[in-house]
Amino acid sequence: MELRDLYDADKNVTGLTFVKGEQVPKGYFYLIVAIYIQNSNGEFLIQKRVARKGGQWATTAGHPKAGETSLEGLFTEVEEEIGIDLRNDKPILFETWNRNDQFFDIYYLKKDIDLNDVKIQEEEVDGVRWASIDEIKKMHDNGEFHEGHYTMFLKCLDYLKVN
Repeated sequence: MELRDLYDADKNVTGLTFVKGEQVPKGYFYLIVAIYIQNSNGEFLIQKRVARKGGQWATTAGHPKAGETSLEGLFTEVEEEIGIDLRNDKPILFETWNRNDQFFDIYYLKKDIDLNDVKIQEEEVDGVRWASIDEIKKMHDNGEFHEGHYTMFLKCLDYLKVN
């Protein structure tokens, strides 16, 4: 049973929690964190979700546990899902997006990661790869890239001032 923090409409932690998988009480929000890691070749690190999680390509994302800050939750998710420790890095929070009962904190980090260093969480992730902007756009057009993650990807491109 994983607990998640509940936030008010101004993204303040309320001190209340809810159990992962249960409905968020009306008037409250929960947090999702996501990161777009770009290498020195301009490619983005993406991961393929396992079939039971939709089987689409996406970025690393997840829900901070109760008591974790946004950044702590991001570090936890990246380490759990792809085995990379970013605690010595400085991801940039470039956007907080609000949709329905969710806040999305979207981060960006410029970092070269050797795919041989990646250790995927097999219950969540089917594979990882580097992909160019054009490849991600094509994956989206073919229905292979998760729609919500693509929306966040476009926000990242806007942040980076890339067309």
